Amino acid sequence: MPGTVTMYSTSWCGYCRRLKGQLDREGIAYTEINIEEHPESAAFVEKANGGNQTVPTLQIVPASGGAEVVMTNPSLAQVKQALGA
Repeated sequence: MPGTVTMYSTSWCGYCRRLKGQLDREGIAYTEINIEEHPESAAFVEKANGGNQTVPTLQIVPASGGAEVVMTNPSLAQVKQALGA
């Protein structure tokens, strides 16, 4: 079973667009949630980032089924490592 990636983003975030392009090129599937359209997800992002709505924030469940990892503005290498790739 592959790991899962959920990306919390906004429509105007350049860092989000860059990371999405990198994930697409690597064939890494992800679910994107726009925190401006889903206020309940903004609360998750704030909790993960000391009260700030910092994006991209990623929620990753590794392929091994290990503990969930939450990362803010990670590199592609960090995402791959968290997935266990």
